[in-house]
Amino acid sequence: MSSASGRRTSDARDRDSAGRARNARPRDGLGRPLPYGADGVERQPEGVVRGPEQTVAEAQALLDAGKPFHAHEVFEDAWKSGPERERALWRGLAQLAVGLTHAARGNTTGGARLLRRGAGAVEEWAAAERAPYGLDVVGLVGWARRLADDVEGGGRPVDAAERAPRLR
Repeated sequence: MSSASGRRTSDARDRDSAGRARNARPRDGLGRPLPYGADGVERQPEGVVRGPEQTVAEAQALLDAGKPFHAHEVFEDAWKSGPERERALWRGLAQLAVGLTHAARGNTTGGARLLRRGAGAVEEWAAAERAPYGLDVVGLVGWARRLADDVEGGGRPVDAAERAPRLR
């Protein structure tokens, strides 16, 4: 239910088809909620099972478009649906995307922390004889640590598209 001001009343909650609470407010390109009725960016569907190649390609396209929040959702799907042995990799990539999201939103502390955490998780894959799915693990780790240093040193939001990593 909505009030005359366009706000949701406390007894009405957005729910998905399974009845779980979901915030249906539109979002901007960095995943920030916008007022109901505003034009937002199309959200990534949740729970999509993609192959690794499709995951990397979709995430790269979203990163290039300055939508790291949405890329994080693609990585999160892979983390939740992929083989157990790869979950740490996909979770680390999701952390890198969320770190970039926070850095672009101006949250320098959270952005730097998540970039470093994601770099640490992804770095474990650098020791592999061959990086999985052609990922440039060493390059991603260096990108994340440089961006974390820049964000902490500059204290200003970054342009997400301009600072997007190359996954391969």
